[in-house]
Amino acid sequence: MARIIVGSWMVRYPLGAAMSWVLQYLTGLQRLGHEVFFVEKALYWGECFDPEQQIMTNDASYGLNVVRNVLASIDMQKRICFVDYDGNYHGLGKNEIEDIFRSADLFIDMGTHGAWLQEAEKTCIKIFIDGDPGFVQMKMEMKKREGKFLREYDFYFSNGKNIGTPECTIPTAGIEWLTLYHPVDTALYQPQPLPADGMFTSIMNWQSFDMVEFEGKQYGNKDIEFPKFMELPRFTKARLELAVAGKNVPEDQLSGYGWHLRNPHQVTISLDSFIDYVIASAGEFSVCKHCYVTTYSGWFSDRSAVYLALGRPVVMQETGFSRHLPCGNGLFAVNDIEEAVSAFDNILSNPRHHSKCAREIAEEYLETTRILQSSLNKIGL
Repeated sequence: MARIIVGSWMVRYPLGAAMSWVLQYLTGLQRLGHEVFFVEKALYWGECFDPEQQIMTNDASYGLNVVRNVLASIDMQKRICFVDYDGNYHGLGKNEIEDIFRSADLFIDMGTHGAWLQEAEKTCIKIFIDGDPGFVQMKMEMKKREGKFLREYDFYFSNGKNIGTPECTIPTAGIEWLTLYHPVDTALYQPQPLPADGMFTSIMNWQSFDMVEFEGKQYGNKDIEFPKFMELPRFTKARLELAVAGKNVPEDQLSGYGWHLRNPHQVTISLDSFIDYVIASAGEFSVCKHCYVTTYSGWFSDRSAVYLALGRPVVMQETGFSRHLPCGNGLFAVNDIEEAVSAFDNILSNPRHHSKCAREIAEEYLETTRILQSSLNKIGL
């Protein structure tokens, strides 16, 4: 049994889909028999989102309460440490967590921006997991060219399965990138019967952050790719719904083309509401960030993994993930409206078959214990 610390963000953005992403790692590592801790820090003013008041704040009490309840469901409520913007420790105290870092076998950094690297100096192995392939590596490459310091980890993993291959244009920044797909705990998310009148849904952010410019080209978000599929509802019998957040969402245009719109914070206000939303869906239709698509990154969504685990077929814009996951039954990689329509026709002609295949893909290719054990083997743990 290893002592493993996972650093990420849940308290600062306590919405169901975001928490689900981290939860898969925590439960998977525990199922493999390891002692697991969760750590998080607020580095900047106003980082904590309170979805009830719809404000960004320094008050982490809402997120702390939500996350403690989620971790209590997996018996981890006493193995959390959150440091707020004012430097106050919640859960495990400063001395306790520093002792745990000194005795830990592994620190997994999943988006802490290096906030815990000082504490992790004495930890045996430190790994970085990149969930934004392309954006992360381009920024690292630019820093490297400018002679700026890059944080040091023992191993680097990315969700971009094609990084380092001739087809993928993402720079490596001189790093050997190991790869993994964000896993799903299929024991946690059991398949459910398909709803009689479900829609194909997507929980998405229209514009997550500013574009990145690298070597004279700009790399952006879903707002750049979505226009390729804007007219899709007019060409398919499938009913399509978006729970869409972010800046500059063209709600009137989307509605005019036949997209049903939902408030994303309502459908993901909790982990349970996120799961209920997926269960009520006929499947998922997902457009990907421009950077993932244009670089042929091979990226695949953690949310889509949950859809598959619950027996919900997924139709996703191609990023190169079809090189690594079986497509055509339960999962479809599409490049344009015509291919998306064909995928929906296929699913609607035999929904039970595609539901069964969706679950099988999750079990065989995305199961958390399978992916995490393979990743631990790669680092010699």
